[in-house]
Amino acid sequence: MDRYDSNHSQTEDYMQPEDDWDRDLLLDPAWEKQQRKTFTAWCNSHLRKAGTQIESIEEDFRDGLKLMLLLEVISGERLAKPERGKMRVHKISNVNKALDFIASKGVKLVSIGAEEIVDGNAKMTLGMIWTIILRFAIQDISVEQTSAKEGLLLWCQRKTAPYKNVNIQNFHISWKDGLGFCALIHRHRPELIDYAKLRKDDPFTNLNTAFDVAEKYLDIPKMLDAEDIVGTARPDEKAIMTYVSSFYHAFSGAQKAETAANRICKVLAVNQENEQLMEDYEKLATDLLEWIRRTIPWLENRAPENTMQAMQQKLEDFRDYRRLHKPPKVQEKCQLEINFNTLQTKLRLSNRPAFMPSEGKMVSDINNAWGSLEQAEKGYEEWLLNEIRRLERLDHLAEKFRQKAAIHEAWTDGKEEMLMAKDFETAVLSEIKAILKKHEAFESDLAAHQDRVEQIAAIAQELNELDYWDSPSVNQRCQKICDQWDNLGALTQKRRDALERTEKLLETIDQLYLEYAKRAAPFNNWMEGAMEDLQDTFIVHTIEEIQGLITAHEQFKATLPEADRERQAILGIHNEVSKIVQTYHVNMAGTNPYTVIAPQDINSKWEKVRHLVPQRDHALMEENVRQQSNERLRKQFAAQANVVGPWIQTKMEEIGRISIEMHGTLEDQLNHLRQYEKSIINYKPKIDQLEGDHQLIQEALIFDNKHTNYTMEHIRVGWEQLLTTIARTINEIENQVLTRDAKGISQEQMNEFRSSFNHFDRDHSGTLGAEEFKACLISLGYDIGNDAQKRTGMMDSDDFKACLISMGYNLSEAEFGRIMNIVDPNNMAVVTFQAFLDFMSREATDTDTADQVMASFKVLAGDKNYITAEELRRELPPDQAEYCIARMAPYTGPDGVPGSLDYMSFSTALYGESDL
Repeated sequence: MDRYDSNHSQTEDYMQPEDDWDRDLLLDPAWEKQQRKTFTAWCNSHLRKAGTQIESIEEDFRDGLKLMLLLEVISGERLAKPERGKMRVHKISNVNKALDFIASKGVKLVSIGAEEIVDGNAKMTLGMIWTIILRFAIQDISVEQTSAKEGLLLWCQRKTAPYKNVNIQNFHISWKDGLGFCALIHRHRPELIDYAKLRKDDPFTNLNTAFDVAEKYLDIPKMLDAEDIVGTARPDEKAIMTYVSSFYHAFSGAQKAETAANRICKVLAVNQENEQLMEDYEKLATDLLEWIRRTIPWLENRAPENTMQAMQQKLEDFRDYRRLHKPPKVQEKCQLEINFNTLQTKLRLSNRPAFMPSEGKMVSDINNAWGSLEQAEKGYEEWLLNEIRRLERLDHLAEKFRQKAAIHEAWTDGKEEMLMAKDFETAVLSEIKAILKKHEAFESDLAAHQDRVEQIAAIAQELNELDYWDSPSVNQRCQKICDQWDNLGALTQKRRDALERTEKLLETIDQLYLEYAKRAAPFNNWMEGAMEDLQDTFIVHTIEEIQGLITAHEQFKATLPEADRERQAILGIHNEVSKIVQTYHVNMAGTNPYTVIAPQDINSKWEKVRHLVPQRDHALMEENVRQQSNERLRKQFAAQANVVGPWIQTKMEEIGRISIEMHGTLEDQLNHLRQYEKSIINYKPKIDQLEGDHQLIQEALIFDNKHTNYTMEHIRVGWEQLLTTIARTINEIENQVLTRDAKGISQEQMNEFRSSFNHFDRDHSGTLGAEEFKACLISLGYDIGNDAQKRTGMMDSDDFKACLISMGYNLSEAEFGRIMNIVDPNNMAVVTFQAFLDFMSREATDTDTADQVMASFKVLAGDKNYITAEELRRELPPDQAEYCIARMAPYTGPDGVPGSLDYMSFSTALYGESDL
């Protein structure tokens, strides 16, 4: 075996039949030329993925940098950090890192040292590259339990079996005529080569056709020259194997393409559904905002009306808006918020970024517009009511003016004739005195009416200022009243002057009448007030209130003897007047001029007061008995409520503790909670008993209870919250079970997540603030500052974490901001345990990512950096192929072809990492 080849167990079986590698090179230098060209093209086919290439295989690998890069590209793994120095020791270190990596893959390197590679030893370099090709391009080929060379040869024989003039028996002379290469291409892509036109005696045409088609359509670089193959008696086997293995990998990707297509179909279907939900949200938001835009100007219209009927019609229109037009829009707004939350949940569950509605159509924007609508609505209603009150005031003022004017005119009717009468000239002394007093009373009455006249004038002035429509007639009537008032004042003064000349008439009787009137009036008012109080209905709710009424009534009864003495004194004044009249035979043709209260009226009202007192006693006693019964009901209800209320509160606190404690598995916690729920439901009869006592209290019209702070409404709300809380807590545990089972999370992981969450949830609110969440992530070992490598899916979590720590990464603010956007898409500044669990479960499990979708597209594109519309239509269902074509941006890379599309930016846009 060649000393430059590996001793790997899987390579020995097909390398033994070959002659020694060094001897072949010495006997036929053309082989070395073929290997240089083939190995260089093979290396460049991989290095171009990293944006570089080599020109000389023995020179460009001397510093080890491109050698390490080549191994990283073909293995998908990261090697140790290379040395960037230019010294020989740095180059040897880099090459040794590459050779160590090859050895770590189970390949033994014999006689190949870093010094030979650094020195540019062509044989050693070619031997090392051949070892890499064997390990990474040929070793994994397996057909019917054969491997490596035999497997590749068997694959070629089967694929070319149906073709005439093709007999593949080896990897040298069997390929000289070029028909084997053309047959492989035609078998998989018959549209690329017209095989019937090929001739076995034209190897140059056959070989160049195969090489050109492979390079152009299959993305297989041209690794061989037709002249070298035809001009060599026995072409180099390693060069042929390397080139043929590229065909195997290109065509064996059909199944991968189907898998990739299915993944893309799945992702696109989810994306299409989400886009439809987004379009529905946008339409509903647009319609609602348009309705608000049309409605606000109507509500802001403040054009006043001159009649009450017109303003009442506006008010009726506003009520129709409140009753008929607004409620459906309230439902639409609620549905819009529900749809938005549902869409956000679907996006989060499908690993998509949160939906951001177009500008001006966020839920907050709709809420702001709705707030403006309600503000305009409130202002419109206030304006309507103010206008109606203004018109009502005008109507009220006009009616008030008419009423006061009518009363005043009725009062002044005949007053001028009375003041001009000469009745006092023939009157006796008592009549003169009476006339004088009557005139004094009239003067008092006249003075009292001064306020009414001023009110009439003020009302007329206000009607003028408010632009009342009938102001002229009001002004005319007001002027007439004022003129008449001035005349009455002059006549009153003139009559007083005349009466004062006959003033000295029967002073004693006159004084007695006056005294009677002064004392009878307040006594009469007292009796009328007493009768009103004794007949007044009362409403009390407590024993203290009824006791207060009873005490007040007893105090009233204590004043009755003194009131009776006052009554007898008033009647004594009247009796004294009668005695004087009888004694002196005074002409008393009229009654007391100072009052209309007769002695008979006083006696009649006094008897009625005496009759009402015992009736009041009886009513108060009955109410006292009723209030005592109510007090017993209060105490009965309070005794139970003071037990049930604290019990509910205690249960609520116990549920809160159960929901955050970790005792056993989730199933154990679920069983515990269900048993707890059953014990709570068994408490229902006590709630029903309390409802019965509450019913008795309501029937008794009892509205307060000083013996307890708990009302039945508090008990009901607490009971409903208790049932809701236990049901919601059970549902949260069930969701955690679903998440655990769906994501493959172990019980230990679940306990670790809950323990960390509870530790940082210091206020036991069930949510974490931003800083608490960050601390919780760090406590769980989430120490990521740059996750670019993680998306390749090529490292397990422990290796990736160790790699990042060794490179000095920390949890940056940008990375933390990205995580917060995932767990808190609505920017509420808190993280619930369910959102925390979703994030941690996603980090711990495999989910679709932008890099995975990008890798799938790369398979469909034949490992190119772009993809064509034809390839999309061939590999994807029609609707999803057209979806991609319509949304993919043109590819702008230097290796693009006309019509090439950029699937990389499209893949990142699907997951919100760029604009779609």
